[in-house]
Formats: sequence, structure tokens, C-alpha cells
Amino acid sequence: MQNPSAPIYGKKPTTGIPVPGQLQANHPGTWSTGLFDCCYDVPNCFITWFCPCITFGRIAEIVDQGTPSCCASGALYFLIQAFTGCGFIYSSFYRTKIRKQYNLSESASGDCLLHLCCGSCALCQEYRELKHRGFDMSIGWKGNMEKNQNKGIAMAPEVQGGMTR
Repeated sequence: MQNPSAPIYGKKPTTGIPVPGQLQANHPGTWSTGLFDCCYDVPNCFITWFCPCITFGRIAEIVDQGTPSCCASGALYFLIQAFTGCGFIYSSFYRTKIRKQYNLSESASGDCLLHLCCGSCALCQEYRELKHRGFDMSIGWKGNMEKNQNKGIAMAPEVQGGMTR
């Protein structure tokens, strides 16, 4: 059965223009998609499966508001995973940050265990959550802030008063 709160791949939400930080989930405290709804975003599913450091880097850049960059976060995740096999610990901290930032529910198993057992699914869910909250994950934090500055309400220029002495 299809998750009613999950978008069909390729279709945009019809709830209006989302703004970063605006709650997009149907119910406060719930994730906008399920943990195993990876195929709702097929390109990200493939990227996460074959190179999770890219997805993680994009998530970390948005969550940390641009500091550090996507590349730095992704490289650190890759190094931790390659040399210790414990990248799941690092990525679970970001899941916790997302949950606290958007007041989302925690799984019964906890963030660390979730990333240990279902790391790719957890990264995909976090990526989709940020995407549903209005972030364009491909342009990073700075790109999203610039894009949203241009969405302001257009106002007529202020009229200057006449000459005075």
C-alpha cells in the first residue's frame, strides 16, 4: 500500500511553495515518508546505495547550515567508514539533529541502531525529509538561502519626497 503522505516520484507537493524550516509533514512529530519508502526518490536511492557519502554530505550541509561544506562532511563520513566501519555513528548524530530541529519522532530502536542496521534507508529518509521541507538538496545551504531571498514579496519602490530646504 502506498504511503499517502509520500509524494509520487516526479510530482511536486500541491500544498504551496515550501519554505526551508516550514513543517511539511501531515502530522507534527511524524516523518513525511516512511523508513522503507526509498523508491519514492529513485535517483537518490541509487546514489545512497552506491555512494552514501554524497547523500550524507548533502544532509550534513543543510542541517549544519552550510558549515562545513557538503564535500567536507561527505569526505569525513567516507574516511570514518573506510578506516573504522563506524560511519553509522557519525551519521546517526545528524539524524538526531534533524529529529530535534523538526520535532520528529524517534524510532523504537534509536538513531544509532537504525543507522547500523538500515543506514542507506535512514539516509534516504533524512534526505527526503529535508527535501519535503523545501530544500533543494543539490544546491546546498547557500544556494537555498539565495533562492529563498529571491522569493520575497515584490514591492513598489519607495517614493522619495520632493526637494526640501
